[in-house]
Amino acid sequence: MTSQRPAASPAPEVGPDAARPTGPGSWPSVGVVVPTGGTRPHLLRRALDSVSAQDYPGEVRVLVVHDRVEPDTGLVSDGPRPVDVAVNTRTPGLAGTRNTGILAIGTDYVAFLDDDDHWLPGKLTAQVRRATAEDRPAMVTASMRVDFDGVSTPRLLGTDAIDHTMLTRNIVATAHSSGMLFDRAALVERIGLVSEDIPGSQNEDWDVKLRAARLGPIAHVDEPLVVVDWNRTSHYARSWDTKIASWDWMLAHHPEIARDRRASARVHGQLAFAEAARGRRVAALRHVARAVVGFQGAWRSVVTLAVVAGARPDAVIDALHRRGRGL
Repeated sequence: MTSQRPAASPAPEVGPDAARPTGPGSWPSVGVVVPTGGTRPHLLRRALDSVSAQDYPGEVRVLVVHDRVEPDTGLVSDGPRPVDVAVNTRTPGLAGTRNTGILAIGTDYVAFLDDDDHWLPGKLTAQVRRATAEDRPAMVTASMRVDFDGVSTPRLLGTDAIDHTMLTRNIVATAHSSGMLFDRAALVERIGLVSEDIPGSQNEDWDVKLRAARLGPIAHVDEPLVVVDWNRTSHYARSWDTKIASWDWMLAHHPEIARDRRASARVHGQLAFAEAARGRRVAALRHVARAVVGFQGAWRSVVTLAVVAGARPDAVIDALHRRGRGL
């Protein structure tokens, strides 16, 4: 890794007997990994400002990992929330960029923050309190607020835990990647790093949640502490060929999805819309048939038929985003 400071020391072990936070000196350290392609500098600054504004009493360090661009050394800061920069030395793309940061950050806990999202001030404190509870969950998520086209929509989950069955049937988008906090040792040694072979690094967040949930329920803080910016210029929002390849990858690597009727219907509904969006109507209708047979009334099949009939896929996606929902 090319970094502007010496490499961080190895992460101290956080085991079940570690002390609960009681004072400033007892709070575990948190590393924040911010992947960037260097194309949204003003949003990246907003993300970093939101980390600086956290009310968390313990140590917080930030590592901005640049993917396929030169690192912006102007981001380096030695303040109370120090910021360092690095370049992705692993597979190009979001997954490799995150993994570069995970392996380099060397803190007790590691959190993800995308460069176009930001946090509300109490986010880390609430999550670490939950992470250091007696059951010591390996992963803690938080609910989000979606900002799109001038509209803000809170997305709450209605539960404080996410189990494997729930994740099999639903990606649980409310538990967004920018709201993920991990026990770093558990992530590296038990859950496993972010999968770098998923096409386009899409659905990598669903994959890592599924793998984490195999260890036990994911703890969830059901407050909208993460602000997710769904903008029309997002590289991941509408790249249909890559989306199709990533859903196929999920079906191949998580056979429990294909075995569950509702879960399979969901994915085939997504595949149907993507095929319709790229003009492959026959393929879209095949997936619609599989979605409807698997779970009658699947709403993705309805919007797919609208696209097959001539509706613009971008207009459908925009309408969903304005309601804080994705495909």
